[in-house]
Amino acid sequence: MDEIQRSFWIRMPRPVHQVIRKCLRLAIRLCRGCVRVSVLAVFFTIALVGRYRKKRIDVGLGPEPLINNVYHKRALERLGYTAETFVNTVFFITDEFDLRVDEWANKGWWGRIPLGNTLRFYLGCAYLATLQLTRYRCLYIYFHGGELGHLGGIVARCEPFLLRVARVKVVVMPYGGDVHDMSRCPTLSFKHAMSCDYPLHCLRRPDIATRIDRWTRHADHVISGCDWVDYMHHWDTLTLGHFSIDTQQWKPDTSSSTSVNETLRILHAPNHRTIKGSGFFVRAVNELRDEGVDVELVVLEGVHNDEIRHVMQDVDVVADQLIIGWYAMFAIEAMSLEIPVLCHIRDDLENLYIDAGLLTPGELPLVRCTTRDVKDVIRRLATDRELLPDIGRRSRQFVLAHHSLEAVGETLDRINRSMGIHPLRHGGGAT
Repeated sequence: MDEIQRSFWIRMPRPVHQVIRKCLRLAIRLCRGCVRVSVLAVFFTIALVGRYRKKRIDVGLGPEPLINNVYHKRALERLGYTAETFVNTVFFITDEFDLRVDEWANKGWWGRIPLGNTLRFYLGCAYLATLQLTRYRCLYIYFHGGELGHLGGIVARCEPFLLRVARVKVVVMPYGGDVHDMSRCPTLSFKHAMSCDYPLHCLRRPDIATRIDRWTRHADHVISGCDWVDYMHHWDTLTLGHFSIDTQQWKPDTSSSTSVNETLRILHAPNHRTIKGSGFFVRAVNELRDEGVDVELVVLEGVHNDEIRHVMQDVDVVADQLIIGWYAMFAIEAMSLEIPVLCHIRDDLENLYIDAGLLTPGELPLVRCTTRDVKDVIRRLATDRELLPDIGRRSRQFVLAHHSLEAVGETLDRINRSMGIHPLRHGGGAT
């Protein structure tokens, strides 16, 4: 029989072959379309349930596993909000998150069901997406979108609509890679660094641009800051960077000896070497050592945040970055410990924040350097160690004023109240 069928297929005219193939492709597309529409219908039904259900949590933060979400949660809880962090997976930096897809998908009776890792991941995303629509009054997400965005396709495109149906307010904020459309990048050295460290990032450019437009248009509130302003075309709240930190957890160790190291010890902890300008730090320190300058560079990569804090307590200076032109979380951690930070600061970004009233001239306590003068700056710090304590004190005061849980919490509270989100435990109305 198989031979007869095969013979019949071979003798069939070529145009008939083509028609059959086209019919099969059409059938496959129709099946896929039906699946997508069915999934969308399921989430639309869930969104309707969420619309009329009293939500238990004021704010959900995720799904990127960023330590910033942990601190934002603490800042919100201090003001009476209930908050919860959710992630798909975790990085090496921290695992202090409330809900994790990778844990949920492998525990209990659910974890014993023989499913492939990919299917298990998508089912976990669907579970967290359900919580987004039914559990939280407000979401703080990034430009990749929430859990529905990670499911892709028509569900991702309809995520803003579904959240609106569920009466969930959305605050969107960038973190870096989610808005880095390099066709908008004004800094050629950063564009080159991205091409070196992330050569496949260029393939994501159309999707990044689409998501920036989607969430800028449909989010209830948009936050910007840092160098992210280069890639965004609108924001409702401008910040120096929405990073927050627990200044009681990150505070100078006053119990240890205050004597300084004989050798100027510099810590550098890059997560992407070219983007951070690591080669320039290494070359500068090596050349200074050859000249007899007593300096040491400690490089840490891929280590937990607790280890970073432990090592920071025993260094004199932290080397942040030389390419991007603004500071971020690593620099804030060091400044909170009263440690001077080497960092490249772009004049146009500083001028923006001064003009916006977020900075005063000369307020930034960072030790400025570029790829061209970093060697001279380190030499000056090594030979004039009396500069370090004053820079360190000003650095911590800067963090207390701009990045502490109290300072950032005040900003988040103002944003929430502008959307009608008040702490439920303090009598706020449910949405």
